[in-house]
Amino acid sequence: MCIIFFKFDPRPASKNAYRLILAANRDELYNRPSKAAEFWGSNKEILSGLDLEEGKEGGSWLGITKRGKLAALTNYLEGKTNPDAQGRGFLVSNFLTDGLDSFSYLRKVASEGHLYNGFNLLTAEFRVKHSHQLTFAEKNHCRCSKRPMVGEDTLCYYGNKATPEPIRLKAAGIYALSNALLETPWRKLQHGKRLFTSVVNRTLPPEGLVQELLHILNDEELHTPDPMQESQGEGYSKAMLQALSAVCVRSPGYGTRANTVILIDSEDNVSFTERTMLNCDITQWKTQSFHFKLQQ
Repeated sequence: MCIIFFKFDPRPASKNAYRLILAANRDELYNRPSKAAEFWGSNKEILSGLDLEEGKEGGSWLGITKRGKLAALTNYLEGKTNPDAQGRGFLVSNFLTDGLDSFSYLRKVASEGHLYNGFNLLTAEFRVKHSHQLTFAEKNHCRCSKRPMVGEDTLCYYGNKATPEPIRLKAAGIYALSNALLETPWRKLQHGKRLFTSVVNRTLPPEGLVQELLHILNDEELHTPDPMQESQGEGYSKAMLQALSAVCVRSPGYGTRANTVILIDSEDNVSFTERTMLNCDITQWKTQSFHFKLQQ
């Protein structure tokens, strides 16, 4: 399933403010083979975890590139799914490797949305704001490609259970996405968003902010009954719907197995922290962090 909380501000007012604060959980079968986050791609410029499930190798749920392209995916809770549908994880990987901008990519995806089981997809582009930090080679690349040295950050959303067209999130704000449409007020989503908002509105050092967000992502409090979630999940067992009512899902063999926090500040610094379950054991975890500057 999965859950994502994010604060988006394309024009932060202060030097120390963040353009993006994102905290996300990946919920999956504990024994589904996957690779923890690492850099990959032709120039090792893409950072994400990867699905290793047979037939779906190379798909992902959340990733970012050194050039500022970001994508994140959640499944849509539905009672019946098509076992022959295309793998949704490729929607993330394809965007990170594709040359299309975020809105154009989602328009293409929307034209093919019927080929997939229910999903929500966020795509974004974060632009270099400080061109003086670019290397000679990067500046030359920008001139040759006729791309601007600086530009507006863009974040877009599309759900194939929603309207036919993707939308641009033009307003700065705090958003939340689970396994329904963007901002659907499930109880667990509202609870997590309140906690997320209280943290991101405080002034914290980056390390402290990451730890506070990881704490929120591991909140196992159940939020049942939730008629809205239960009606969408008709066909699921009562026990499973109860487990899915928490920000951090725990059930036999299935649940939250990765937490990810991404920070992008006004100085083009990116911080990516992933906490990953080891050996299908909810008591064993590995945390790793990556830091880099956006490139044009």
